[in-house]
Amino acid sequence: MSVAAYCIFCYRQIGTSGPATKTHLPWNDISKYSSICIHPRGFVFITYEVLSLKKLLQIDTQAIHQEKLKSYVYVRTTSLNPSDYQGITYQARKEIHKAVRKILETEAKIFRRPFNEQFSTFDGEDHECALWLLLKRSQSEDKEVRLQAVQDLANNSHWHDYQYGTVAQTCDQRTAIGLARSKDIDLRFFLPPPPLPKIKSDYPIEDELRLLLVSLPQTGLDPCVQYFTSLALRESSQTLAAQRGGLWCFGGNGLPYCETLSKIPSETVELFCLQALVQHSKVSSHCDKIEAKGGLQLLQRIYQQRKDSAKIQRNIIRIIGNMALDERLHSSIVRAGWVSVLAEVMKSPHVIQSSHASRALANLDRDTVKEKYPDGVYVLHPQYRSSQPIRADILFVHGLLGAAFKTWRQQDIDRHLDKKASEGEEDYSQCWPKTWLASDCPALRIISVEYDTHLSDWKAKCPVEAHRKSIAYRSNELLDKLRAAGIGDRPLVWVSHSMGGLLVKKMLVDASKNPEMDKIVNNTRGIIFYSVPHHGSQLAEYSINARYLLFPSVEVKELSKDSPALKELNDDFLSFAKDKKFSVLSFAETLPTHIGSMIKLHVVPLESAKLGIGDLIPVDVNHLNICKPKKKDAFLYQRTLKFIQDVLAQEL
Repeated sequence: MSVAAYCIFCYRQIGTSGPATKTHLPWNDISKYSSICIHPRGFVFITYEVLSLKKLLQIDTQAIHQEKLKSYVYVRTTSLNPSDYQGITYQARKEIHKAVRKILETEAKIFRRPFNEQFSTFDGEDHECALWLLLKRSQSEDKEVRLQAVQDLANNSHWHDYQYGTVAQTCDQRTAIGLARSKDIDLRFFLPPPPLPKIKSDYPIEDELRLLLVSLPQTGLDPCVQYFTSLALRESSQTLAAQRGGLWCFGGNGLPYCETLSKIPSETVELFCLQALVQHSKVSSHCDKIEAKGGLQLLQRIYQQRKDSAKIQRNIIRIIGNMALDERLHSSIVRAGWVSVLAEVMKSPHVIQSSHASRALANLDRDTVKEKYPDGVYVLHPQYRSSQPIRADILFVHGLLGAAFKTWRQQDIDRHLDKKASEGEEDYSQCWPKTWLASDCPALRIISVEYDTHLSDWKAKCPVEAHRKSIAYRSNELLDKLRAAGIGDRPLVWVSHSMGGLLVKKMLVDASKNPEMDKIVNNTRGIIFYSVPHHGSQLAEYSINARYLLFPSVEVKELSKDSPALKELNDDFLSFAKDKKFSVLSFAETLPTHIGSMIKLHVVPLESAKLGIGDLIPVDVNHLNICKPKKKDAFLYQRTLKFIQDVLAQEL
């Protein structure tokens, strides 16, 4: 026992801050103590055991020193040779980190905030201290401190791989979302999506989608949700039948082709199922079911497998954006790995893809975004966190057969007719409000809305309940979405094309009669109309061909020339627009538009584009190009920009 106690006393003196050194035991003392209680014949055995124990207890202090310098998540190894840290770059970076730390300490003293002592005594390099301090501050209860820390993390571009890994593994949910919404963010800040469980190779994805759809509520649904669900399940059943044998062929609203066993269009079936899930994701209670049934992981699997299908990926991100409207699901969305996916898509050069991701992240970011963006409402600018205050809103509303992005693109270039223009094609704008207008007016929030329109009910995505496609129904639906997005809280300018202008007028008329929507009317500063058929369109009077107008849609019927409904809408709008003194600018087409292969006509004649108030400017373009400037310095864009700057002069 005496020998054991003495050994413990000796080994406790082994340090961990310097290199291991050989020590010599005072064997005379050991002999003195051992002679008291141990027989001499056992002395040799005891000596051997003591030496073996000493060898086993030797500590590799180099490993400990390395762990002090690097966190366990580092990727690149670091040399322990001091000569490797004498370069100008290393010393400069070290001095910068020292300065940052001093600034943070000074700030704490000025604002009388306690400087966290665990960082002031942190045993590591100064840049390690700065990293952990920023991580700590990013989780502060003080919102300003939290946001500044996330911004500082995002702005640093000198981190090593292991430091990005440290942030990815230790940051909280709010910080990860904030980093994803930071411009030019390094994707190393995010962990990849978690690995998904393996599935049987003979178990197709569409079967999993079908099971998910079947598990969702099927009664008491919105008719369009029911329609999409039954359509997806029917097409999935056709695929299963085809796999078992036989030919299948169907059209109409079904899959528009005939296939054999050798070619099953699984991608198309997945699209049908995803379109049904989009409709379900608009219902909050259904989002809970989707999450509970593992839908987030299933969508992640499809997204990774369908890298070649932008349409499938877009539908999936649209579903995530809808589910993100419910804050209770945010943790599940983050755990399923969607933040890293959305951060990557935000960098996409394609406006549609990046805008869908931007909407989803904005709905997740409750730290800096108080508004929520329902399905079909997209923020074109700003799509990232910004210190630039928002002074006013610009709202773009497309028309018949339009869309939130393609309607507002730059006019297409004909390479054969315009060789000089085609040479500058790399500057082509897929969406001029997002590129040109955002650049000229950075203090604006630019929003574009989307809704389905069709020339014929044969082409309708949801042919049930035709009243949904009326201007009156769309007005109520869009007003609710726009209020959720904060429209009316700031000065507002409307920009509309074709039937979108009628919808804008109807929304303003409806809002003027609803006390809860008063803000939208009172904050409206101006309206731009691009070829809006205030008095009807010739389009509704032509039976062009069976493909388009054999069964005219509700939208087309409402555009009939001299329609009583249009006259009533125009009178109601003018009666209060003059009282509110709205500024109005109208553009009118002067060239005919080709409809199909046989007919060309003036879709909106000059007399129909005349509202009765404001300026009317004829432009030598057709109906489709009236809202698509040829280039940034073209008259169409410059006149539009001047109108916006004039009516918002006080805000800008």
